[in-house]
Amino acid sequence: MSTSGQRTHVPASPSWRARRLDPDRSLGLRLTLAATAVFLVLVPFALLALLVLGSWPPLHRLDVSVAHHLHGYAVGHPGWVWFMTVWTNVFGPGPLRVAVLAVVVWLFARRAPRLAWWAVTTMAVGGLLGALLKLLVGRDRPELLDPVARAAGYSFPSGHALNAALAAGVLLLVFLPYARRWALWSAAVVVTVLTGVSRLALGVHYTSDVVAGWLLGVATVAATTAAFRTWRTRTGPPS
Repeated sequence: MSTSGQRTHVPASPSWRARRLDPDRSLGLRLTLAATAVFLVLVPFALLALLVLGSWPPLHRLDVSVAHHLHGYAVGHPGWVWFMTVWTNVFGPGPLRVAVLAVVVWLFARRAPRLAWWAVTTMAVGGLLGALLKLLVGRDRPELLDPVARAAGYSFPSGHALNAALAAGVLLLVFLPYARRWALWSAAVVVTVLTGVSRLALGVHYTSDVVAGWLLGVATVAATTAAFRTWRTRTGPPS
């Protein structure tokens, strides 16, 4: 109360929701949007994993039907099999990790260590999650007569689809300041989608395996990007 006997007006504190969505509080806004994006991607992934674990009949029928139709096409088109084999090898997890590693070395040379560590962390976290989920779900690969390709290990999620999404996301975000956005986005989408399709065309994965790999890759990139932005904001420039 003031000396004149009048009450002093104290402005009400903004709500948590208002603070998180306030454009002037950019960190909170970015984190909220990133958390929402991760949630929206992880929900369909979790649902898909549960349906696979429960052997939900409609999903199983869809997966088997697509696998057999694509296998039938592949058996009659050796040129298509050759192209898909070359693509799946060139954009497999190994070559993509080497490409990201080369970018990491370049980032360290340009004195951008935090961005370099983000790239390493994204690839490592996504790869570990994919390997762990393969063991937890334990789904066998498609069983086809006269297969055109073979692959070892469990099927869900697709490691090729996952690592393609991870590497495409990392390279896209690193090189956005240096190239045309439409060209980078187009390249990222083509590599991610066609790599997943190559696993279906060769009959070594079900459709749900590939979709799960894409979803997990996108969720990982979104989550590590949010964490990196928080770290960079709190510790300040450079990199």
